[in-house]
Amino acid sequence: MSSNVQISGSGGITAPTPQNTPLTQAPIALGLSRPTVPDISEDNEGEAGAADESGEGLQSLAGLEHHMLGMVQGKLADLLGKSSGYIESLPVEVKLNVEALKGVQVKQNELQNQYKRECLELEKKYLGLQKPLYERRNAIINGKAAATTAEIEAGEQASIKEDEDYTPLPKDSTPAANGIPEFWLTALRNHIALNEMITDRDAEALKSLVDVRLEYLTEGENKSGKTLGKPGFKILFEFSKNAFFDNEILEKTYLYQEEVGYSGDFVYDRALGTKIKWKEDKDLTKEFEIKKQRNKNTNRTRLVRKALPTDSFFNFFSPPEPPTDEALENGEFEDEELEELEEKLEEDYQIGEDLKEKVIPRAVDYFTGKALHYDMMDEDDDEFDDEDDEDEDDDEHFHDDDSDSDNDVPVRRRGGPTKGRGGAPQANVNPEECKNQ
Repeated sequence: MSSNVQISGSGGITAPTPQNTPLTQAPIALGLSRPTVPDISEDNEGEAGAADESGEGLQSLAGLEHHMLGMVQGKLADLLGKSSGYIESLPVEVKLNVEALKGVQVKQNELQNQYKRECLELEKKYLGLQKPLYERRNAIINGKAAATTAEIEAGEQASIKEDEDYTPLPKDSTPAANGIPEFWLTALRNHIALNEMITDRDAEALKSLVDVRLEYLTEGENKSGKTLGKPGFKILFEFSKNAFFDNEILEKTYLYQEEVGYSGDFVYDRALGTKIKWKEDKDLTKEFEIKKQRNKNTNRTRLVRKALPTDSFFNFFSPPEPPTDEALENGEFEDEELEELEEKLEEDYQIGEDLKEKVIPRAVDYFTGKALHYDMMDEDDDEFDDEDDEDEDDDEHFHDDDSDSDNDVPVRRRGGPTKGRGGAPQANVNPEECKNQ
């Protein structure tokens, strides 16, 4: 049991124990006078002053943290890519072994190039094997041939396998003689990135799109030398006669670099597009503005018609040009210009890849909207992959709100959209809405 122990020279004051130590050394407990109750204005001033001091302190602390973070990031950026000195300190005999490993890797890279080229040849082979099926698809879409009973039954079996609630179509009906109207317009609009490119004016022209197909480049193709010997592919858009342009086929060619990239895959070199022969006043890539001009000398007026570039799907056939090495060395591009150009090139290449790998081989799935579900699932997977990386930056997305309303609570926002899918596709697209466009 604790007891009060006398401390010499303390004048009778006892040492504190659990029994005699007050919980708090509050001024009131020490016998000081109690403050009077302040009026409303005094109370508000006190709270405001405390809030101001607290706010200034928080802002000052936040500013200091931001400054320190910037300094640390700057130091890390300076260190990035710099040698620690270890490699340089190795004996010459060890450095010779390092160079030997580089020589071995050269042989590995040569085999990787050969492997990728053989894969490309294999893709060409199987595209050739599928050619009769693509021709059959084209015939059914455009009413050139009637669908057979066997084809319909095979399709219904696939539908039943995918959807238990699928209702088979009446057996006494016959396939439409005119095929499937606006098949390709609907299929393209059910691709998220392509749908963002297609305007209402474009849709009128795309109603005459009768086929979209893939071809691989062959050696010696294009006498101009632009594609001579380069690997790559082209997408062909075939149109029936229409009121907008005279071209029967519009092509988009994608060229790969001769050597595979560091990751072991083909790297895009550049893209080439067909020059569209627009009919008079039908250029969908331009909007026309009429302005009135007045002559300063004669005071007479005239109407001037000016063409302005505008958004259109058909800009797809005028791809952005990658900067030349000479232009980069001469500093002809600002950093922001290069970033914008890089985004445009990446979006263009991704759309070409999606047409090649998804839309053309699975056109009926894009027509029905089935493929859209899988595309959206892929985007969701990409977002979840980045979740852990963005947790560290979540605090930057919170903002103070002075409102007392519960509805004004700041919402945590994710980082910027991921690249490679044609810009920033909207993940909340309703497949049924796209399907019915």
